[in-house]
Amino acid sequence: MSSLLSSALLPSSPTILSTPNPSSSKPNSATVTPTPTPTPRLRARLSRLCRQSRLDEARHLFDSLPRPAPTLLWNALLIGYVCNSLPNHALHFFSLMMHHRPSPTSPSPDAYTFSSALKACALSGHLQLGRSIHAHLIRSRSHLLRNLVVRNSLLNMYASATEASVLSTSDATCKVFDRMPQRNIVSWNTIIAWYVKTCRPYEAFLTFIRLMESGIKLSPLSFVGLFPAGVSLEAYSRRSVDAMYGLLIKHGQEYIDDLFVLSSAIGMFAGIGDMESARHAFDQAEQRNTEVWNTMIAGYEQNGFYVEAIDLFIKLLHSDSINADTCTFLTTLMAISQLQDLRLGQQVHAYLLKQKISELPVILCNASVVMYSRCGSIETAFELFNRMPKRDLVSWNTMITAMVQNNLNYEGFLLTLEMKKEGLIADSVTLTALLSAASNLGSLRIGKETHGYLIRNDIQWEGMGSYIIDMYAKSGSIEIARRYFDNCLSSGRDQVTWNAMIAAYTRTSLTEQAISVFHEMLRDGQNPNAVTLSSILSVCNAVRGKQVHSFAVLNGLDKNILLGTSLIEMYLKWGDITSAEKVFEKLPDKSTALYTTMLYGFGHHGFAHKSLALFHSMQEELDNSPDSAAFLAVISACRHSGLVDEGLHVYNYMSAYDIAPTPEHHCCVVDMLGRHGRVEEAYELAQSLGTDGNYVGIWGSLLAACRLHRKLQLSKLVSEKLLQIDRDYGGGAGQRVILSNPYALGGIWDGVEGVRREMKERRMNKDSWVGRCQISNEKYALL
Repeated sequence: MSSLLSSALLPSSPTILSTPNPSSSKPNSATVTPTPTPTPRLRARLSRLCRQSRLDEARHLFDSLPRPAPTLLWNALLIGYVCNSLPNHALHFFSLMMHHRPSPTSPSPDAYTFSSALKACALSGHLQLGRSIHAHLIRSRSHLLRNLVVRNSLLNMYASATEASVLSTSDATCKVFDRMPQRNIVSWNTIIAWYVKTCRPYEAFLTFIRLMESGIKLSPLSFVGLFPAGVSLEAYSRRSVDAMYGLLIKHGQEYIDDLFVLSSAIGMFAGIGDMESARHAFDQAEQRNTEVWNTMIAGYEQNGFYVEAIDLFIKLLHSDSINADTCTFLTTLMAISQLQDLRLGQQVHAYLLKQKISELPVILCNASVVMYSRCGSIETAFELFNRMPKRDLVSWNTMITAMVQNNLNYEGFLLTLEMKKEGLIADSVTLTALLSAASNLGSLRIGKETHGYLIRNDIQWEGMGSYIIDMYAKSGSIEIARRYFDNCLSSGRDQVTWNAMIAAYTRTSLTEQAISVFHEMLRDGQNPNAVTLSSILSVCNAVRGKQVHSFAVLNGLDKNILLGTSLIEMYLKWGDITSAEKVFEKLPDKSTALYTTMLYGFGHHGFAHKSLALFHSMQEELDNSPDSAAFLAVISACRHSGLVDEGLHVYNYMSAYDIAPTPEHHCCVVDMLGRHGRVEEAYELAQSLGTDGNYVGIWGSLLAACRLHRKLQLSKLVSEKLLQIDRDYGGGAGQRVILSNPYALGGIWDGVEGVRREMKERRMNKDSWVGRCQISNEKYALL
């Protein structure tokens, strides 16, 4: 509560709602002067100052008037405070009016006085004060309580509660509405919007039907309040949205062209993921303001259409009649963060710096920090953070979280200490980042200090237990993690906490303990989700894996993409290609990553033709274009199975998708050609790469092919290339040993001695290595 309002409510002052005492002595009639009637010119001047937000001048003008001032002028200034979002000033001014010394000429508050005071209570959140005003009207048996303006303000005041439980406003709101002797469209719009805000869309829909049956003409705001309900009606959302929008169209162009209605309709369609209808409504509009553009851009961003969001943002920038605001840039930066397009992010940031005369709002600076960190430019993000003239808690949390997400965990911890020096108190976001940093570092000390801070300050938030368990497990203290998990029994373990404990055991390969916790979870009545079963599958053998699969089918989880991927990986690991295929075929939504998993599985088990067939079907799907990893998986499958021409075709086809081959792709193709006798062709390919081919893996694969097919002369050229790469980029003694092998292969022992002599001069020792293989659970060392 502000100091102005506090001063009005001091215990020493009279009750804010005190009324004139009838028994008080009447003033001498000879001294009574009639209340001056305000001239229209004076009233117009006061109202004009309020409309221009010159409230200090308006108050000075009011104070200079002879006393007592008429109610009309009191109301003018009171309404001015409310309209300029100064509710505490309005309530203080209302208090002065109610405390005015009673006399026959004192200002008498009317319906507009109480209506403005109630609106000020709603704006400021002083609901208890609003209830006091309501009680005063009831006690004084005021006729104003029957006034529709006052009734609507009372309804709005109770409906403004942020939580339905505050001061029992849920019951009070309904009672005020139900007991209204008459209602207008404002009354109905208020109650419909309140139902939507308190997550009761079905009641909002039914009330809207009652409104239509009442015969009162709908206003555009009726649709603005109702449309968000369509998104929350779950199974009925599609039909409800169509019905609502159809009703809007039926009411005519006046309603359709209303910009508030248009923005709300776009938001409704975006809320159910129907971006086609949202864009149709946007394109059909004759006029659009910044809010409409922002709603459309935000709809694209929230539904994952990041490119479309940015395209629309660019169109907005080229518009002569619309200016982008803070919300526009904020949504655009969020879309760029998701795309991780650093160049585009730099362009938008530069545009912001160029256009804004004053300093950027803190919220845009925070969004820019997130954008740079998500795009991999953490140095630029930190530089921007350091240059921010004002930093709030969100700024610090953004930078700390960015540090941890970019694996700069210790730096994130140090930044937390700097934040503390600035006098800011860590919240759940800060502490979540600290626990993640401790987990990543495996630092038991940082983790314990953070946990101790949580205990001392009695800080808790949803999902906190999972971070603490994960931190102790990754810090090598699985026993402490289990003790914390057991202690959570009294406060209740949620699904996330159970999953964290199971994942902690599976990461440390404690299979039996993980399964034991899983069974305990079932006995406790907790329903495992896809995350739970995915963790269990990572440590299951083939038999247990099939049991988990059966459990998933019985509980309707087998269509989940995360669990489906885990099931496929489990079956592929144990060589059950048929079961992996069945799981893959039954998944309704297949991502590119899922396709890639299957491609690798087919290739690894020698089913190159199946890998190629799946790759071709992937190309036919619009939503799953092959990426770099998918191409590598198919080429690798062709390499293992000897389908050289098919592998080359796939390699050359990468350009059709604008995908540049990586050194891994080059190495795989060179190895494929060399392994199957096309060594000269492999050499030509490696040579054609130029500096892009200066990788030991590429030329090392070619050297191995030369040895395999006894290409002595070519092996010398390849060896010289490897020596050049070694000189240019550095290398080790192990590389020199490999280089000596072609000479030994051809019986040229002088060459071998030359390489060995160079190693001796550089004081390099031959690296020893041991390869291991496993056959029938027996491990053998290959020296």
